[in-house]
Amino acid sequence: MIKKESRNKMRSVRHERVRKDVFGTSEVPRLNVYRSNAGIYAQIIDDETATTLVSASSLELKLENGSNIEAATKVGKLLAEKATKAGIKQVVFDRGGYLYHGRVQALADAARENGLEF
Repeated sequence: MIKKESRNKMRSVRHERVRKDVFGTSEVPRLNVYRSNAGIYAQIIDDETATTLVSASSLELKLENGSNIEAATKVGKLLAEKATKAGIKQVVFDRGGYLYHGRVQALADAARENGLEF
């Protein structure tokens, strides 16, 4: 009998598979995305020193509904603005095991439109 895995467990497996190739350096850090039922979170991470350089979330914006495409767009814009102030122009995108669709795509597009390159 085949054991049924949870969605989050399978997402975690996909994320580990992607992370084998995606690595953030101090010159080109990694933009990581995490989404939950309540909100969406993004961090720009330097994997060499294991530090978060910039972060943004829908909780930080205090949105009424933090788990929709509109919220993801606002988070992407805020993250790009913070990154520009920190001197970060180019990043490697890490979708966190999620499909590049919906909220994840909206966040990425907003970050690109506001100055981040990836």
